[in-house]
Amino acid sequence: MDFGYSPRASELQDRMRSFMDEHVFPAEATYDRQLAEGDDPHALPPVMAELKEKARAEGLWNLFMAHGDWGAGLSNLEYAPLAELAGRSIIGPEVFNCSAPDTGNMELLALYATPEQQERWLRPLLDAQIRSCFAMTEPEVASSDARNIRTRITRDGDSYVVNGRKWYTSGILDPDCKLIILMGKTDPDAPTYRQQSMLLVPRDTPGVTVLRDLPMFGYTDRLGHGDVLFENVRVPAENILGGEGEGFALAQGRLGPGRMHYAMRAVGFAERALRLMCERVTERTAFGGPLADQGVVREWIARSRIEIEQLRLLVLKSAWLMDTVGNAAARMEVAAIKVAALEVAHKVVDRAVQAHGAAGVSDDTVLARLYAITRALQIADGPDEVHLRTVARQELAHYKKKTDTETGAA
Repeated sequence: MDFGYSPRASELQDRMRSFMDEHVFPAEATYDRQLAEGDDPHALPPVMAELKEKARAEGLWNLFMAHGDWGAGLSNLEYAPLAELAGRSIIGPEVFNCSAPDTGNMELLALYATPEQQERWLRPLLDAQIRSCFAMTEPEVASSDARNIRTRITRDGDSYVVNGRKWYTSGILDPDCKLIILMGKTDPDAPTYRQQSMLLVPRDTPGVTVLRDLPMFGYTDRLGHGDVLFENVRVPAENILGGEGEGFALAQGRLGPGRMHYAMRAVGFAERALRLMCERVTERTAFGGPLADQGVVREWIARSRIEIEQLRLLVLKSAWLMDTVGNAAARMEVAAIKVAALEVAHKVVDRAVQAHGAAGVSDDTVLARLYAITRALQIADGPDEVHLRTVARQELAHYKKKTDTETGAA
């Protein structure tokens, strides 16, 4: 395994690190203040628009996109450290037009959309002229098993009609959201993994109703997490993405790189928390000396550094495998990093909260927000238990093959 970065990747890391220090971190307080003072908690703060213009002018734009001529053409291994750097700030990924759910949606459109669909939706997303959301999770079923999805997509002449309810549809409250990529059932009688399809639904289509905005551990996200009702939502038949029955295959294509992005952003969360913890304990005195001299605090710091380094290597290995043998062959590692990344990040954030005492649970630092995010992401994008199931199944398969060989089974 070669985790060495190309000259271009190293140069981009240096430029992004400088941009984060000079522009992004100093803008965090302004971003929060503008959100609080604005009339719409989901509207884009002016400072974010300014940061985006600067990032684009610096060429730090759409770095996640590896497909065709649409993006920077970086490999997963080259992009991974950039995702980590952006993830050190909650607002970082959006600055570089590399934030979810748009990244996954843009990859879907780049891989599977028709030229007409790409021109209408992908190009403006890459230019940050619009935003998008992904409607998959449903409140009435256990969506960790996507076979449970009930939302119906019914063919009616030259149209599809959608009926169902989705929730935690992240991004739909953003005033700039113009596209919903929806997953639903087109044929409940088809083979299990050919029942679902994905449909491109313009946000302003009649029948799309946002019932409420769902908070996350009490926090209101700027993009919003919508509880959405689809009642007789009619779109043209050419809005099908890929084709009928291809929803599961498309979802798998979306999730591989997306989980690597999540994982490396989580490394960024952990690095930010560790830095804040170290700064705090060297500044505070208790029981006759700096907190940094307390043995338990030193153990927190040491364990955090060790765990972050272990996690980073696991994610880089997964990125390298995706580049060299493909997403399917790296399935176990991709599942593993989803579990490990948020587990480590949440643990490090928790230690940092403890080191900050009362300040750690307030909004005076970013830690409380990171605590909520890292906990919620252990459920989002497939709960940890689903990914552990995948890892265990892959691991046990080796032993089943060995047993079959020993017993002469076919």
